[in-house]
Amino acid sequence: MSFTVTPPWAYTLQLPQDPRGPGIARRTVRTVLAAYGMQALTAVAELVTSELVTNAYLYSDAPYSLRLDATGPGRLRVSVRDGNPYIPAPFRGGTAASAEDGDERGRGLRLVELCADDFGARPLGDGGPFGEGGGKLLWAECAEPAADAGDG
Repeated sequence: MSFTVTPPWAYTLQLPQDPRGPGIARRTVRTVLAAYGMQALTAVAELVTSELVTNAYLYSDAPYSLRLDATGPGRLRVSVRDGNPYIPAPFRGGTAASAEDGDERGRGLRLVELCADDFGARPLGDGGPFGEGGGKLLWAECAEPAADAGDG
């Protein structure tokens, strides 16, 4: 059961260039979703968050930011901003690496592509939504599964 999102809420977490960042981000997602009664999103939102934050940690040499936005009832947008301007596939229209490709890197973004209800990216110039600086913003949206039609 989810609560009505009125007014919409958002949380931003600044993460240092530290290997503990992805774990802290996952715990934050669990806590926020539980606080708003959106536990049905926890598994997919935690996975998407983990992959986006890990990507920022691995491919950016600066601190990065996680933002969680309620975009509607039962819907969450996970956004990660980092200082690296390169936008990876599938966020630029390509296909992310899969296990069959033999690549050791990039498979996490394939999981985002498969699990998120929607995703995208945009380059950031000065004055982006997380403050000054360049880089990119990767985002993914997760929606609660629709209730069974037979539920009464």
